[in-house]
Amino acid sequence: MKKTVLAIFTLFAITLAKAQDFRTPVDYLNFIGKESAAISRNTWNYTKAVAHSKSARRIDASRKALLKSIQNASKKIAGLKNGYKGDTEYRDQLLSYLSISEKYINDEYEKIIDMQEVAEQSYDFMEAYIMARDLVNEKINDEVEKLNANQKLFGNKYNIQITDDNSDLSKKMKASNAVFKYHTEMFLIFFKVNVTDINLMKSIEQKDLNAIQQHASSLELYANEGLEKLKTTVPFNKDASLIAATKKALEFYKKEAIELTPKVVSFLMLNQQVEDTKESLDKKPEKNRTKQEIDNFNNLVKSVNNEISEYNKLNSKFYQNKIAVNTEWEQAGEQFISKHVPKD
Repeated sequence: MKKTVLAIFTLFAITLAKAQDFRTPVDYLNFIGKESAAISRNTWNYTKAVAHSKSARRIDASRKALLKSIQNASKKIAGLKNGYKGDTEYRDQLLSYLSISEKYINDEYEKIIDMQEVAEQSYDFMEAYIMARDLVNEKINDEVEKLNANQKLFGNKYNIQITDDNSDLSKKMKASNAVFKYHTEMFLIFFKVNVTDINLMKSIEQKDLNAIQQHASSLELYANEGLEKLKTTVPFNKDASLIAATKKALEFYKKEAIELTPKVVSFLMLNQQVEDTKESLDKKPEKNRTKQEIDNFNNLVKSVNNEISEYNKLNSKFYQNKIAVNTEWEQAGEQFISKHVPKD
């Protein structure tokens, strides 16, 4: 099923309290700041595209624009071979950060996309995909922390006051990261029951009674676990829509495990009994078949015919309800991101 699972990283920005006595080092930092500003703008454009656009082409175009701005900045900053009067520590840290960012946007992006292709096959795969994505983010953010620390060291060395970045863009990026983090937490709760249900349906198609019962038991367990987590989950900025959609899905899957599965098992066992009885009769010549055997087989067939209509209705009912809750969750997730990730 379609999902929105996103990776966003936070870029630094330079905010200076200018001092006339230290014009040259300020100019040095302003040069770097000008190059990083283009990256910040393109990062935000990429974030907005991922959050608000359904066009893969537009999202990839914004990714390529971000990659280009990182590459351009790297070339220009690498040209500052002597840094500021031979002091290259801050410049070197910045180049390290840009190199890791470029690797993520270019190489790691492809690996993560490949992982996403198989992520829906199991909860473990999905967790591995999200962990890989978050690990890349952590690496980039670690570089940001080092970069900010070196920036302040540079400022202290040359008596320049470096203030924390409280720009509108920085606030928007931080807000967006919080939105995606919350969405991911809710998605994992939902996905755990969703993928278990997929496995349950496969075992029903295969008429594997043991697997059906195992998956149904897991489905009920995961639904209960999720419902317990939701009891302590706080609405995001007073928005409980994603909690409500997740709860509705969990309650449905729990009901499916408790109400539908036993009836499926009962019906499949009855069908199996008919097949076994027919096979046994077919092995005997007609003259050797007893009336009791024939009556027993006919009664079993009658029982199946009586139940099949009700069984099909029940299956159809649960299937339609499942489509509805899954669609509702997906729409709730898209609306949640669209609502809370700033558009400007």
